[in-house]
Amino acid sequence: MTGMMDIDEALAIVARTPAASVVETVELDRALGRALARPIVSPIDSPPFAKSAMDGFAVADEAASYRILDTVAAGASPGRGVGRGECVRIMTGAMLPPGATRVIRKEYVEERDGTIRALRPETGGNVIARASNLAAGDVLLGPKVLAAQDIGILAASGIAEVPVAVPPVTAILCTGPEIRAAGEPLGPGQIYDSNGPQLAAQLAAMHCPARRLGTVPDEPVALSRALAAAMEGCGLLLLTGGVSEGDFDFVPRCLADLGADILFHRVAVKPGKPTLFARRGDAWIFGLPGNPVSTFVIFELFVRPFLYRRLGLDWRPRIVRGTLDAAVRRRGAERTEFLPVAVRGGMVTPVAFHGSAHLNALAGMDGLLRVEKGVAEIARGTEVDARLV
Repeated sequence: MTGMMDIDEALAIVARTPAASVVETVELDRALGRALARPIVSPIDSPPFAKSAMDGFAVADEAASYRILDTVAAGASPGRGVGRGECVRIMTGAMLPPGATRVIRKEYVEERDGTIRALRPETGGNVIARASNLAAGDVLLGPKVLAAQDIGILAASGIAEVPVAVPPVTAILCTGPEIRAAGEPLGPGQIYDSNGPQLAAQLAAMHCPARRLGTVPDEPVALSRALAAAMEGCGLLLLTGGVSEGDFDFVPRCLADLGADILFHRVAVKPGKPTLFARRGDAWIFGLPGNPVSTFVIFELFVRPFLYRRLGLDWRPRIVRGTLDAAVRRRGAERTEFLPVAVRGGMVTPVAFHGSAHLNALAGMDGLLRVEKGVAEIARGTEVDARLV
């Protein structure tokens, strides 16, 4: 197991990838899941006026009773102010009339003949002050992947368009004569392509466009031609298969012959030891192992943070802490391993897993458990961190 790079060293190389600078402006309705390119400040105070937090009566002072002058609904402008011994019936969210300092909720008063009398004291003012959430010029959001709540935050400040980073066009190229597309008949020794659709789906979840380039045989001339063409038309090339040390693993040699700078090849990680990362001009290349679980895991560990880095984000995976409810044992401990786990009610459960070809095991997982190099066993009941996927 010589010549392997430590996983954290490899991740550090990916983290040093320079951010791309291409930005486009999109309508807010199309911004969900996109990477906000720069901080957005609010053009208005929030709320833009003092408003009632309750259905009740807006008053200016302490009095034994108050004469009702008017009614203010949400969205209406108060017709008049209030003075001593006066009040205005007001609805939740409505603008406070001039002179009003607090609101008595309606269930705390007795109303009779156009006046109200407080039956019990209020515990607060029941007023949401102007700019109490934020003031005009305050930062609404910094660079991040925009979630549904972020769209609401931006809309509440009247922002209709936002600048977002443009993701690199990503090409997916699978190697191997045994690969067939879904729907085609399988011949002897052939398998259906799962890596291509799986990678395309992982990219789609990140709102990154993908180009499926199909498959290329494990033959140097054909592979070199396909690699050269793919690298000319994309910002990121994802290769699956052909990166190990077998007789038909030509990807590293072909990339080197085409002038690519191989930044690392072979990482002390399981699954995914043969993983390769390279650059040629403006194109970046990940060579992923052919086994589908390896492809999935290496995308999560390396490709996802790479893409977010290119989008200008310092992304971190979501980590949850829980109690391991079954012991983890492994025969070899010379690599850092990532095992599929289910996370339920504070418990972390290892998923039955037969190795990097056992793709169906991923259906029952919520995340990955990192088992450090040199650790052969983690006892049941140990507090562990699971990386959600």
